Amino acid sequence: MQGPLRITIPIHSLDPGGVERVALGLASEWDRAGHQVTVVLGRSGSPNLCSAPALDYWRIPTRLPTAAWETPWMVHCLFSYLLNNKSDVLFCPGNTYAVVAAAMKVLLGEHAPPMVLKVSNALDRPDMAPVMRRGYSSWLRIQGTLFDRLVSLSEPMQREICNATLADPRQVPVIANPVISRQRLKNLARLERRSGSVWNTSYLSAGRLVPQKNFPLLLRAFARAARPHDTLTIAGEGPERPALEQLAANLGISDRVRFPGHLASIDPLLAEADVFVLSSDYEGLPGVIVEALAAGLPVLATDCCVSMPCLLDRGRTGLLVQRGDEGQFADGLIRIRQFENDRDRARAIAATYEMENAAHRYIEMMSELSSSHRHKTNYQRALDVMSPRASRHPLR
Repeated sequence: MQGPLRITIPIHSLDPGGVERVALGLASEWDRAGHQVTVVLGRSGSPNLCSAPALDYWRIPTRLPTAAWETPWMVHCLFSYLLNNKSDVLFCPGNTYAVVAAAMKVLLGEHAPPMVLKVSNALDRPDMAPVMRRGYSSWLRIQGTLFDRLVSLSEPMQREICNATLADPRQVPVIANPVISRQRLKNLARLERRSGSVWNTSYLSAGRLVPQKNFPLLLRAFARAARPHDTLTIAGEGPERPALEQLAANLGISDRVRFPGHLASIDPLLAEADVFVLSSDYEGLPGVIVEALAAGLPVLATDCCVSMPCLLDRGRTGLLVQRGDEGQFADGLIRIRQFENDRDRARAIAATYEMENAAHRYIEMMSELSSSHRHKTNYQRALDVMSPRASRHPLR
């Protein structure tokens, strides 16, 4: 039986982000199981460094700021690490790391370790111009040949990946997004949900304040649909925060909208909220929806990914509206107030995204991949030794 795996994970930084948070959670589980996990870190100047799990972080010290060119810097860091350290598997935690892996394939050639990509975002990108979408389609087909495994977060997503990358279904295992730990599931299930008020509703959203999340649509819809005592909390941090705060002021809702910034945990907000809302234009499988379901909250969300109908169980755990449609979202904010949520079903769905189970399934998949790669490499070396060209240069 194969021993502990040497797993390498590239991460740009420890700044808040769902992809990085899930990756560090998996890394912690693998580390506890006895595997040798190394996080190749682009930069460590994050104010959240103190909350990062105790793992083996490897980085190249530099006084120069690298955030503006984080991908070339990560290519340099990861290549430097792999050039001097053996790795059984390179685990890329999200779509943005695909180009880094491609560079490793070019730079290391046959010496590159087996590569696994967790597909963290939707492959349908309506936000792109037609020319960009055609280029992106070509890039996705390259990924189908580049990666040994493309991990899908749900069965509908698996079909999307196979269609977009032309990968063989056997190359695309389904492993539920490892969003939430077993203990946290228990803690959220114990939350006592208060009876909704007929006078006010507390809406909650969370995520990076970036264009993908389309928080401007949420603010405009809230301004149209909210009653005088309704409130909206948007947890998270990002470059769009000043513009969002200004938009709230322009809409006249600043006194009812709160931006608490990045939080170590949104569980206290989940306990206080009546409804969770998601206004994204595209997602992979949004972990924050899993957290809301685990807390027993009804959900209003856009059809931002192929997995969303499964998460909302065709209307048993929330309402689905068309992405980018402000009128539909405003109407949804009104309808969700009277929604009869199936909390038991919501929590059962959330339980399928448990961290511990997913971590174990990843190890099984990566162990098989590493073993297959090792046998293939040994076989190729044997062929090289027996080739006529090799026989013309006998050992002395």
